Amino acid sequence: MKIVFIGDVVGKNGCEALEKELRKIKSDFGAELVIVNGENSAEGNGIDKRSEAAIFDAGADVITTGNHAFNKYEIFEEFDRCDRLIRPANFGTEIAGKGVCELDFGSFMVCVINLIGTAFMQPSDNPFKCAEELLKGIDARVIIVDFHAEATSEKRAMGFFLAGKVTAMLGTHTHVQTADEQIIDGTGYITDVGMTGPADSVLGVDKNIIIEKFLTYRHKKHVFAGGECLVSGVCLDVDVKSGKCLSIERFCRRT
Repeated sequence: MKIVFIGDVVGKNGCEALEKELRKIKSDFGAELVIVNGENSAEGNGIDKRSEAAIFDAGADVITTGNHAFNKYEIFEEFDRCDRLIRPANFGTEIAGKGVCELDFGSFMVCVINLIGTAFMQPSDNPFKCAEELLKGIDARVIIVDFHAEATSEKRAMGFFLAGKVTAMLGTHTHVQTADEQIIDGTGYITDVGMTGPADSVLGVDKNIIIEKFLTYRHKKHVFAGGECLVSGVCLDVDVKSGKCLSIERFCRRT
């Protein structure tokens, strides 16, 4: 089975780039499942109904999120309504939505887990303990984890912690694709899959705003950049019987 995972979609331009490229990417890799992180897909940040619909319409099967998941108030009801829109499981049980999505492919199941890191991030439950508890109740052999985290060390540690227990542990959040894709004890790993958004930017934001902030220490409202976009992600080749990842290939396309 081939699974495509796309990194953080940034704003309207990112959604449009995804719509333009995703079906070709899916066809090129022969992917049967597409997972997209959409936590920055609304203008400003977060995800709203418009960007949720745009990502699903582009060809995504599951949308994961992260620290900006609930920035748009209107999306709360969507997390409860749509099983294929998930938020970090270690946000706890008192908040809208779920952190796990299970998909039935007939002869096998695929489970997608969303987790968030704690280093340099808002307080959340321990993601390592959360993952450990979740795995006790999951029967699917194919398990894909989106670990939305800031620190490279925390992502690396989670990769080794989940090695041999899940099919893939894929890092998101930092928007810069890393070149460390590998297979650890049958588990596909990359520290960050990269972003889907404006190439000529600082993590999707207008570069001049960020430069000015570093020069003057004055806060200025972030505005997403325009122009050519990147569509970044990985393709996994998975053995559905064993749940092991056979290969992981990163890609970054410009549009």
